[in-house]
This record gives sequence, C-alpha cells and structure tokens, in this order.
Amino acid sequence: MTLRRNVLKATVAAVLASAAGVSFAQSDVIKVATDATFPPMEFMENDKFAGFDIELVEAVAAKMGKKVEWVNIDFKGLVPGLVSKRFDMAVSAIYITDERKKVVDFSDAYYAGGLVAMVKEGSPIKTIKDLDGKKVSVQVGTKSVIYLNEKHPQVQLVEVQKNQEMFNLVDIGRADAAVTGKPAAFQYIRTRGGMQVLPEQLTTEEYGMAVRKDLPQLTASVNKALAALKSDGSYQAIVAKWFPNK
Repeated sequence: MTLRRNVLKATVAAVLASAAGVSFAQSDVIKVATDATFPPMEFMENDKFAGFDIELVEAVAAKMGKKVEWVNIDFKGLVPGLVSKRFDMAVSAIYITDERKKVVDFSDAYYAGGLVAMVKEGSPIKTIKDLDGKKVSVQVGTKSVIYLNEKHPQVQLVEVQKNQEMFNLVDIGRADAAVTGKPAAFQYIRTRGGMQVLPEQLTTEEYGMAVRKDLPQLTASVNKALAALKSDGSYQAIVAKWFPNK
C-alpha cells in the first residue's frame, strides 16, 4: 500500500509539473517579483522599475520572446511567494544558497556580490571584529542576518524592513554600522556620501534568479537567454551602465 501511495504521489507530481510547464510555454508573460528598494540593483524611479536586475531581466525576457509583469513586495516574501506559486520568478539581488535551493531553483549565477559593512565616516569601527557588541542594522530575511548570527553572535542586530532604513539608522546614530550587499553599499556612498565601507569584505556571494521548482522549463530558458546575452555583448553593456567603475 505504501509503495502504491508513493507511486501515485510521484505520478501526480509529474502531471502537475508537466501542466505547469505547458502553462508557462503558452504564456507571453513572466511574472517576476522583486523588492525595489535596493539601488542600483532594483528601485523605483518616476513610478517605474529601474536598476541592473530590472534591465537584465527585461533583456532575458526579450530573448525568450516574452514580457515581464513585475510584482513589488518585501524581500522576506520572495521565496515564500515562489513556493506558494504567487509568481514565476524572483529577482532581487538574491544570493544563491544551499538553504534556498531546497525550496526554489536558481538560474546560473549572473553577478558576483557579497556582504560588506558600512559605517559613518570617522567611526572608531575599523575592522569586522570591531562590530562585536555594537548595534548593526540589517534587512530582515537577508543573508546579512544569517551571517552575523553565525559568525558574529555578539553583534546586536537591528532588523528593518527596507534597505534604506538600514542606512538611515546609521546616519542618525541609532546603529553603529549596517551590513548589506556590496553594490547597494557603494551606490549609497556614490549618491549620498557620509559613510564608508570597511576594507574587509565579509563574504563573496553570487546572485541568481530564483524560479519555482515546478517550472524547470523556465529555468532552462532563462539560462539559455543569459548565455545569449553574454555572447552578443548585451550583458556586458548592462553591467557597464550600472557599474561603471567595475
């Protein structure tokens, strides 16, 4: 009886996955979620989505002959939203991790990032070790939280919903530092100033496009489109636009 049930479950899962694949193939639209509060990766400009991730996804979709329907939600809801099939894909400077790969699929890595610590100019904090015992702002649901809990448990985490809130807390002195992705950190310094990035990078990570596990055809198509963009020079042009000093 147990064997029959397992076979039935496997058959049902295969049928559902096949149906999802057919639905995706027939649709002209990819529903993509992001948290548009993380410049230069994704942000809102004149009520429109903008940023490196946004432009890259639009280019990927164009290569696939599809359009993008953007959904703007909090970062912490991206992976759960994929699991519950609220959208097809999530792209929001999401690090590829073994933990996330248990519940979602990832495209090939499309950009190398990593975590850095930001402090106010003139801060006595000079090294990562100096963060111990200090208040450090982080965005809830991000790798920053996991990393600091594991590697620097003596840090006093101040969790916020939006990336901009992290910087604001440091700026007004309610946090001693912020830990965030490298692109956003340097973007803030370029556009606002008043803060600096500690020279020691905390981690080196790779960003990937997260995809529902029942849409393997989408993952394969995204990877094919990414490869094509890199081959024809389009990817490099997008990188040069958003990271001119790279």
